[in-house]
Amino acid sequence: MEEFNWLQLLNPEFYILLELGGVKIGLFVVLFIVFAETGLLAGFFLPGDSLLFLAGIYSEGLMNQFSTHNDFLNVTIFALLVSLMGILGNMTSYWFGAKSGGYLYSRQDSFFYKKKYLYQSKEFFEKYGSKAIVFARFLPVVRTFAPVIAGIVEMDKKKFMLYNILGSLLWSFSMIFSGHYLHAFFLNEFGVDLKHYIEYIVIIIVLFTTVPVLWKILKKQAHIEE
Repeated sequence: MEEFNWLQLLNPEFYILLELGGVKIGLFVVLFIVFAETGLLAGFFLPGDSLLFLAGIYSEGLMNQFSTHNDFLNVTIFALLVSLMGILGNMTSYWFGAKSGGYLYSRQDSFFYKKKYLYQSKEFFEKYGSKAIVFARFLPVVRTFAPVIAGIVEMDKKKFMLYNILGSLLWSFSMIFSGHYLHAFFLNEFGVDLKHYIEYIVIIIVLFTTVPVLWKILKKQAHIEE
C-alpha cells in the first residue's frame, strides 16, 4: 500500500484517482469538491479549474460505473453533474450570505477562512455587478465568496439564479470538454498522452488563473503606497 503524503491533497489527480476499499470514488469526490468550493467556503485551498480540466482527461474512468457507451454523452452527463453541484454550492453560499449578514466581516481568520478574500470578492462584485457571478466561476478564491456577497447585498434571487446557472454551465463544460478533447487530440495527432504531463498542466492552469488576480492585487497595493 502506497504511503500517504499530505502534499497529495494539493494534487487534483489524487482526488480523481481516489479509491475506497478497492472501489473508485473519484467521481463523487470531484462532485463534492465542486460543491464545497462555494457551499462550504473552502475554495481557497481546494483545486478548482485544474481539477475539472484533469477530470475531463480522466472522464472515461470517472464515468466508467455509469457509462452510456457513448463518449460524447458520457462527458456531457459528467459536465452536467458538475454544473449541478456548482449551482447547489452557490445557492448554499448565497443563502448563508443572506442569513449571516455581517457575521463574516467580524469573524476571525483561520486556516479555512481569510477575511481579505471576502473584501477582494466584494470589490470584484461591485465592479462587475450581477455578471460577477459568472466571471467569478473562472477565478480561484473569488468564486468562493462572490455568491456570499450576492446574498449579503440581497441580490435579486431570480437574477442570481440566472447567472448562477449560466456561470456553472460555462465553467464546467469549458474546463471538462477542454481537458477531454485536448487529451484525445494530442494522443491521436501526436501520440502524446497528457496524463504523463499532469504536473506541468496543473502548474500552467494555476498560473493562468491566479496570476491575473495576483497582478491586480499587487497593482492596487502599489497604487495605495503611492
